Amino acid sequence: MEERFSKQQRMYDESYIRAREDTISNLPDSLLSQILSYLPTKDTVGTSVLSHRWKSVWLLVPNLDLSSSEFPDYNAFASFIDRLLAFSREENSLLYKLKLSIQKEDGNDQSCVTRWIDSVANPKLNHLDVECTLANRKFLEVIPQSLYIECDTLVSLRLHRVSLGELESVSLPCLKTMRLEHNVYASDASLEILISSPPALEDLSVVRMVPDNVKVLRVRSQSLTSFHVDYLLGEGDDYVDALERGKDSGVLIDAPRLKYLKFDDDLSDSKIITTNTVSLEKVNVAFVFGEHDFIDVVDLTKRNMVSGFFKSISGVKEMKISSYTMEFLDFNRQDELYDPLPQFCNVSTLKVAFYVSNLDMMMPTLLESFPNLKSLVLKLDYYDPSRDEEAADVRLSSVVSQCLLSSLESVKIKCFNRGPVNMEVARYFLENSLVLKKLVLDFRCSVVEEGFNMLRELIALPRRSSSCQVLLC
Repeated sequence: MEERFSKQQRMYDESYIRAREDTISNLPDSLLSQILSYLPTKDTVGTSVLSHRWKSVWLLVPNLDLSSSEFPDYNAFASFIDRLLAFSREENSLLYKLKLSIQKEDGNDQSCVTRWIDSVANPKLNHLDVECTLANRKFLEVIPQSLYIECDTLVSLRLHRVSLGELESVSLPCLKTMRLEHNVYASDASLEILISSPPALEDLSVVRMVPDNVKVLRVRSQSLTSFHVDYLLGEGDDYVDALERGKDSGVLIDAPRLKYLKFDDDLSDSKIITTNTVSLEKVNVAFVFGEHDFIDVVDLTKRNMVSGFFKSISGVKEMKISSYTMEFLDFNRQDELYDPLPQFCNVSTLKVAFYVSNLDMMMPTLLESFPNLKSLVLKLDYYDPSRDEEAADVRLSSVVSQCLLSSLESVKIKCFNRGPVNMEVARYFLENSLVLKKLVLDFRCSVVEEGFNMLRELIALPRRSSSCQVLLC
């Protein structure tokens, strides 16, 4: 009796499973392809072995993410995409999102990107991401003109290490995000057209490589709110001396609605922001001035450019400054023709990194330019007290900046340890900050006993603000 019941139960379970399978398989192709679009492309292709019904459903999925590294070789990858796109044309199916990651070892690998983009360029394409790596600039893939005139609904575009020819016209009315990385362009004017033409562009990142056929990067946009610029040596390129790389080059920004700016280009000769920057909210001054700026700091034109750059961002509300930039400012300060930083009266939050070598004079000097500062996050780069014999001699200037007396409420010291320099920084803020509410220490200590000793020393330090708390995190 039990055996019979068990057999009936198994038959019921199998029938139930088949019914569930049939229910899914009987769904229309359009709905199945939409469901598969939420899976990684590799898993989507894997559904083709489920049954005859599923064999070609994945080919109708409107978004694809393919990498040549997942194929035996580049030719197999190219053949796969050619067959896929041919099927899409036959079925009149359109791609909404396409990401291609291509690794080309040498010039013998066939060039395919031009025809692939020609094939997928359509009014329904929303996202396009083409990344080519390990490619010598002599064999870069070429982006066709069809991308710029046939993709009316393109919202996001990323092009990495490709060649962009002379642009005849650009019509990308919906483009909001554009990432241009390590590409080669036809000319300054061609790149300017690509950047300035999209009327809805909000987020732009340009990572330049050397050489890219561009002398002056001109960013003119009435809609742009976020911009990041970087200047690097591209993959697979021969070394070019830094002074030669940036010779006669520049960055010009004219974007009246810009809210966020990250500057990582210390190779270009000139950096100019021409527009009224009252809209600026956050600026990250990572790498702005390089070796050639150190050398030419006494040159009037160079001095005016440096001074003009900082004045153009002086209305910002939040700022981040790298130790590299602080080193430049320290070098600049030692010149008798030194132009001090402007007043950053609107900045309430400042994140800054120092080298130990310039901390003693530059921190008090820097804080004088931020009279209304409320929150400070500070970090010492490359500081290891175990091998720094001179660290014990560091003593911060007795100058007390205005913000310490009237506005500074929070200080955080990152990567804090018991080293004498960190302790000196903590002492400086506790003894001189009148309205400080909390000193937060990003605690780094491998021995518990050492941590207790450090905490005891910190608690013993005199505090100018009676309401200040010392917090470890």
